[in-house]
Amino acid sequence: MTPEVEVAAEETIGELEVVHLFSDAMPTGVTVSHGGRIFVCYPKWGDEVGFTVGEIRDGEAVAFPSQELNDNRSDADPERLVSVQSVVVDPADRLWVLDTGSPMFRPTEHGGPKLVCVDLATDQVVRTILFPTDVALPTTYLNDVRFDLRRGQEGTAFITDSSDQGANGIIVVDLASGESWRRLHEHPSTKATTPPDLRMVVEGQEFVERSSDGEVTPVTMGADGIAIAADGSRLYYCPLAGRRWYSVSVDALVDRGQPDDAVAATVRDEGDKGCVSDGLETDDQGRLYVTDGEHDAIHRRSPDGSWETVVHDPRLLWPDTMSVAADGHLYVTANQLYRQDKYRGGEDQRRKPYVLFRTPVGAGPVRLR
Repeated sequence: MTPEVEVAAEETIGELEVVHLFSDAMPTGVTVSHGGRIFVCYPKWGDEVGFTVGEIRDGEAVAFPSQELNDNRSDADPERLVSVQSVVVDPADRLWVLDTGSPMFRPTEHGGPKLVCVDLATDQVVRTILFPTDVALPTTYLNDVRFDLRRGQEGTAFITDSSDQGANGIIVVDLASGESWRRLHEHPSTKATTPPDLRMVVEGQEFVERSSDGEVTPVTMGADGIAIAADGSRLYYCPLAGRRWYSVSVDALVDRGQPDDAVAATVRDEGDKGCVSDGLETDDQGRLYVTDGEHDAIHRRSPDGSWETVVHDPRLLWPDTMSVAADGHLYVTANQLYRQDKYRGGEDQRRKPYVLFRTPVGAGPVRLR
């Protein structure tokens, strides 16, 4: 037998601080208010979800804004939360809740997909925006949202539709009127890249849907991660299945008089990120962050185009959603998404707890208001 020696291993980069451990359902989204309140969400993908939106208080996750609001009566309940994928605090320090209305990725019905605003001064719902059926299609999966409160009378929201079984695109919402419309509908930049042009590998295993009888299908989730430039000029987005990312003119997105082909003409291929990304984020220094689910990392692009790795750590098992907070940290959920049973031949290989981490970035959130 050879003597015990310390063999070389991957080096960690950056700092990761554990903020919260999740021992129950798997989280996706995280956001931090200007005063430091932390909110998370749990979409209904098969876990026992007691509440789909929660706040972390005194080390515990509790239903927010109430348990009643989290107890939906149907998939199309317009007054309660059904299955939330994303929570985002806007520049005015309000919490917006993006409800997919699609537990287990079921077809949506009017009343389920919605954008809900909670006043954090009172913890009361002050606005619910429902989407018409020609905007939130039966196949739509509302994924993530960003805001520019300077556009329109009360601001504008931008949402990715990451459907893995239908049309992809960007949904634009006028917050004053509640009107919404689709942009880049089925544009190539919003679509997944599939084999043989993309082969995703995580923990040495190909990241594909794999049934218990061995049938393999590619992951086809489209426009997923989203971020808005610090000056509000461009919206960045990327399909989950793909290593390239794109941006589009925000002026074009919000101008309803612009034909679709004119909007599409403003799309810019931002290049190869070197990884597949579930989340994007920006900070007030104009830097853009991308998660790297294949390599347990988060990378950052500076305004001059240079790249650096913010953090690389074997504990960062599938970094999902990021949130830059006023405390100078980037918060990120790590939820082992790729270990779910549908990707591992019917065997759930996730190991609790899931983790909310943060890492110092020396910058604050983008506040377009």
